[in-house]
Amino acid sequence: MTPTPYLAEIDALKARLDARRPLSPEQVRGLVTVFEAEETDYIHESNAIEGNTLTLAETEIVIRRGLTVAGKPLKDHLEAKNHLVAFRLLQRLVADRTLFTESVLLQLHAYILHGIEDEWAGRYRTVPVRISGSRHIPPNPLKVPDLMAGLFAWYHTSAAGHPVEVAADLHLRLAQVHPFIDGNGRVCRLALNLHLLCHGFPLTIIRSVRDQRAAYYHALSAADESGQSEAFRAFVAERVFESLRRYEEALG
Repeated sequence: MTPTPYLAEIDALKARLDARRPLSPEQVRGLVTVFEAEETDYIHESNAIEGNTLTLAETEIVIRRGLTVAGKPLKDHLEAKNHLVAFRLLQRLVADRTLFTESVLLQLHAYILHGIEDEWAGRYRTVPVRISGSRHIPPNPLKVPDLMAGLFAWYHTSAAGHPVEVAADLHLRLAQVHPFIDGNGRVCRLALNLHLLCHGFPLTIIRSVRDQRAAYYHALSAADESGQSEAFRAFVAERVFESLRRYEEALG
């Protein structure tokens, strides 16, 4: 397997940032402001990738003020509010240094689909599904429990790997199993960030802008067709590097 681009740059930049600890009170206040903005940004972008029509400003109104946006579907409002609850759980898991487990996965998914698909919230699918716009055919639902058991067995023996590569592979493996009726992409991105955040990386955002969204799906498709993860690892590594650069700029 070819080396993942950006890893050397990521390690150097992260080491440089880690060396700046402890942070001054002014730097901490600045980072808190940045993190609050990125929380909204992350929720908006992750939902928008899946077709949610709320703008960034509208997402802010829904999750911060509890207001509704005229002309926008109820489902879009619920997705924003649910994602905030799931994201807050993610933050608690990171603070407690909680490893990614099946229980964590199902809890995150239960929050994502709350009030939208309550019958399937926090449950693996028992019916076949197709992925719109993809040639990848998810496994037979009867195989999902065993495939997920295998995924977690792999994950808990992958600690020696580079955190960025492990996070990318975790997202990729989850996406390939596609264990849920709906919400797979959002849960994959939460799982990716849980692993990264627990290893001291800042929040990593995959954006819905046309070029980045296309590159995201292209990298996933390339892995599905070739069985190799290089392209997706490279895509994730570039996003992590961008996040570290934003963190560095926030510190001034």
